Amino acid sequence: MMKLTILAALAGSAAAFAPSASIVAPSTALCMSDETTTSTEESAASVAAPIVEETPLAPAAITLNGWTADASLPCYGLPGAVSPLGFFDPLGFSKNTDLNTVKRLREAEIMHGRVAMMAAVGYLIGESTPTITYGMDVHHTIANNQIPEVPGTVLFPFFLAINIAEALRASTGWVEPGLGPLFTLREKYYPGDIGFDPFGLKPKDGKDFANMQTKELSNGRLAMLAAAGMCAQEQVNGQGILENLG
Repeated sequence: MMKLTILAALAGSAAAFAPSASIVAPSTALCMSDETTTSTEESAASVAAPIVEETPLAPAAITLNGWTADASLPCYGLPGAVSPLGFFDPLGFSKNTDLNTVKRLREAEIMHGRVAMMAAVGYLIGESTPTITYGMDVHHTIANNQIPEVPGTVLFPFFLAINIAEALRASTGWVEPGLGPLFTLREKYYPGDIGFDPFGLKPKDGKDFANMQTKELSNGRLAMLAAAGMCAQEQVNGQGILENLG
């Protein structure tokens, strides 16, 4: 009996030093606490970190015939400002306009100038020189009245050629309908440069090109005034241009 009592006492003492489940629990709790703390710190760091938005790169400026659009200059720096007036836009057509609108205005100006230069010469030739239409005889009908006298067989190919030329110009410089806003010029199209240069007069240097276009614009502006003046003058007295000059 005494031996059993001693063994029981030893077993109880040994049990006191044996590992138990209650000792592991605090370690697990401590591990979870560490993970929670780490997760909280990461969340706080992600919230505190400033969000950097990527700024889209601005498209590179395109240089066409030596010209690069510059919004700080009148008409984005297109040539055509000549002395003594310099940049002349009293009605403000180009004021506060975008690049496409300025290019479209220049396209209209240079094309009307080219037509007016041909018209001014046509007034003089049509009234004062032998022409195929009138059987190589000098016809003294004023130019304003000559269109109704031209046969349809001559007018048809004439207007057909005009339509073909305009269609080619539109396909060269303008964005196709449905592929962009209406009245939009192509980004890489320089106003008036349709690629027609049979005599190779177009300069390679940008400065020389700007100088030549300024001359073309000046002559075109003068021709528009001249053609309008010739038309008005013939309507007033019914006489040809050279007849009025004596």
